[in-house]
Amino acid sequence: MMPERFVDLLGEARASAILRCPTRQAAASAMEAAVRGGFRIVEFTLTIPGALDLVEEFSRRQDLIVGAGTVLTSEEARAAVTRGARFLVSPVIDREVIAAGLSLGVAVVPGCHTPTEMLAAHRAGAPLQKLFPAPGIGPAYVRACLGPLPFLRIVPTHGVDAANARAWLDAGAHAVGFTQSLFDAADIQAGRFDRIEERARALLAAVR
Repeated sequence: MMPERFVDLLGEARASAILRCPTRQAAASAMEAAVRGGFRIVEFTLTIPGALDLVEEFSRRQDLIVGAGTVLTSEEARAAVTRGARFLVSPVIDREVIAAGLSLGVAVVPGCHTPTEMLAAHRAGAPLQKLFPAPGIGPAYVRACLGPLPFLRIVPTHGVDAANARAWLDAGAHAVGFTQSLFDAADIQAGRFDRIEERARALLAAVR
């Protein structure tokens, strides 16, 4: 999947499911719940044990676009794409990771916090800029950044929930990523995956 195609599909979906979990089995069940709830763009962070196995497993499904998160090295980028990742996400800007993703033909979404970092990521070839962590002023920060830099495609992935997701999008965010507001750690630990499915439906309703 070429980077611009992924950008378009994420813009249409408006949201992705981002999972960080301590065990492989729980991660599989939690993401399945999110998929049942309607998510079609999903991200497994590489901090999950067996994350690349999960990327490979879920990427076999034609109805899903699967990515790898917390990608910190070019080696991890190549391994993730080899296993089926169609986009790569990082909590920071790493030019080697961006270059590796571009050479592999996939979108890289580096973590940025300031307008300077967002512009640097854009100039390095990243078609999307992950806003991480969420600033104190929330959606207004996205609007302020897009004033002088309207070509950025900002994707907040921290501090986004059902109550404010629409506000982030209305401020100009290209899409949002749901993490803790979707994958509650206590529910995962207790195996209450039905609650994750319910939240998935509610969160997607909030962005639509």
